[in-house]
Amino acid sequence: MNLLQTLGRGIWFFLQGIRAIPASLGQPTELLLQSHKALAGCLLLSTLAGAAAGIVAWIHLRNALVNVAGPSAVSYLPQALGLAVVLEFAPLSAALILAGRVGSSLAAELASMKQTEQIDAMVLLGFPPMVKLVAPRLLACALVLPLLAVITVWLAILAGFFAEFLGGSMTWTQYHHEVLRVLNLKDALPALAKTFFFGLAVGAAGCFHGMESEGGTEGVGKAATQGVATSIFLVLFLNVILVKTFQTLIP
Repeated sequence: MNLLQTLGRGIWFFLQGIRAIPASLGQPTELLLQSHKALAGCLLLSTLAGAAAGIVAWIHLRNALVNVAGPSAVSYLPQALGLAVVLEFAPLSAALILAGRVGSSLAAELASMKQTEQIDAMVLLGFPPMVKLVAPRLLACALVLPLLAVITVWLAILAGFFAEFLGGSMTWTQYHHEVLRVLNLKDALPALAKTFFFGLAVGAAGCFHGMESEGGTEGVGKAATQGVATSIFLVLFLNVILVKTFQTLIP
């Protein structure tokens, strides 16, 4: 019963946060601040994830293609790498990084504000917390995550070419042409659109557990842990749902 109650409160919280977004646009400074914090906190990890993925994928896929289909099959490596990174790895890895880095931060920040009664003071002064605190954080996560995914894509593709340049014979023109051969907007746009919903989910989960926290300083730590766990669960769950949904809507 507690799980169902928490789920119900969480859905209601999310809907209230979405409803408050238009009103929060009147305070662009807060939106820019939260976007900067999210981007700065995740940029290095997203860069490293993209570069590592490109190199590791090249190492595994190149050997596998050569062993299975011979040296000529290496020409398919950029296509496989591009599809894997754009369609799945970049959106999912960027979302998980945001969940771990920002989901916990949002939960801990709002939990601390609740424990020190700052949120209660805002309510007494007539400032709705949903508009002032929650909505800018939701929107910031939703706007930053697509950018992080694009950065991850480019770093992975460039790292794959760097590995090919050192250990293979393909030029940048050939590599770039092969990557674009199988990628099109019909595939790339839905993959990018997923990240917007992932960002909303991460922001909502972090803010919800922060606003629901109890128990003093111990509650702050618990809220941060719950914010990360819920964010990761929602990202993985939404990934399955959205992939199937986009495949149905865009045949």
